[in-house]
Amino acid sequence: MNTTERSSRLVASWLLLGVGMTVIQIALGGITRLTGSGLSITEWDVITGSLPPLNEQQWLAEFNKYRQTPQFHLLNFDFTLSDFKFIFFWEWFHRLWARLIGLVFAAGFIWFIVKKHFKKDMINPLIILFLLGALQGLVGWIMVASGLTGDAIYVKPTRLALHFIFALGLLCYTFWFALQLLVPSANIFKDRRIHKWNVALLVLLVIQLIYGALMAGHKAATAAPTWPDINGQWIPERLFHHQPLLLNFIDNTILIHFIHRGLAYLLLIIIIYWSVLLFKTAGTALFRKTRWVPLAVTLLQVLLGIFSVLTSTGIIPGKWGTFEWLAQLHQLTGMLLLLSLTWMLFIVRGRK
Repeated sequence: MNTTERSSRLVASWLLLGVGMTVIQIALGGITRLTGSGLSITEWDVITGSLPPLNEQQWLAEFNKYRQTPQFHLLNFDFTLSDFKFIFFWEWFHRLWARLIGLVFAAGFIWFIVKKHFKKDMINPLIILFLLGALQGLVGWIMVASGLTGDAIYVKPTRLALHFIFALGLLCYTFWFALQLLVPSANIFKDRRIHKWNVALLVLLVIQLIYGALMAGHKAATAAPTWPDINGQWIPERLFHHQPLLLNFIDNTILIHFIHRGLAYLLLIIIIYWSVLLFKTAGTALFRKTRWVPLAVTLLQVLLGIFSVLTSTGIIPGKWGTFEWLAQLHQLTGMLLLLSLTWMLFIVRGRK
């Protein structure tokens, strides 16, 4: 292995570590949402906020800040200090992990510069990577701030969706950058038809993930806890009862639920068809080893979605139960599906 190959492998390993940490971060965001913890910390202190309260006086000070929020007054007015410590932990850990990701990237960046492992063509992607990371932190705080004023008891679903999609964008960009450094060009081949379907699937999946985040933000699983019908109907009533009309697409829980299910069925059908094309294509050895992954993950994702909806009637506020486990796994497999489609897009190109 020559010096250039060794440098590329080291940088790619560092990036893949970032991919793994970002997956954990998104999962922690899911836990934070499911436990209702996202508004427990009312300030954004980049440095001093790294440490949790260390004594009773500090805990009471943080609790008093939380007691000024709409969520406490309108929803959690009966919270004790012990209850507050539970939700505080998940939001604090979510933020701490974000800081750790920043430290891992900053420390790695400095080390690779000192050791002269960065090549000229790596610089611009690295700058974009850091800008995306900083933007994600800013969007996260904008999201939290949306739940600290007025009569809000949760963050705004649209901002939750934006935060989630930005995180997935950062995840895919880092993954793609690592693949560029790690995967030899001999493993990449051209097939326009497969590539076009892949792009279409990615567009649909991004829309589906946005609606998944809106489902989470509106807690829309409980709006129709039945399957295969939606509260006894195939096309539910009151899909467009909000005014103005376009508001229904981001604020009407039944329409959001209906779109999310419909996109799931559409994605499943297209991925089955696309997978048939994949198995009929010779491709490269690496392609043949991994072409089964998108379909397998999709089938698992659909099953988890169905059981998440069916178990949503068993939600108990403040308790982690079957629904929460299924919802968390549903989010995780959504990320894996996105990464699997990104992987296939990388190794099957529309042009040389």
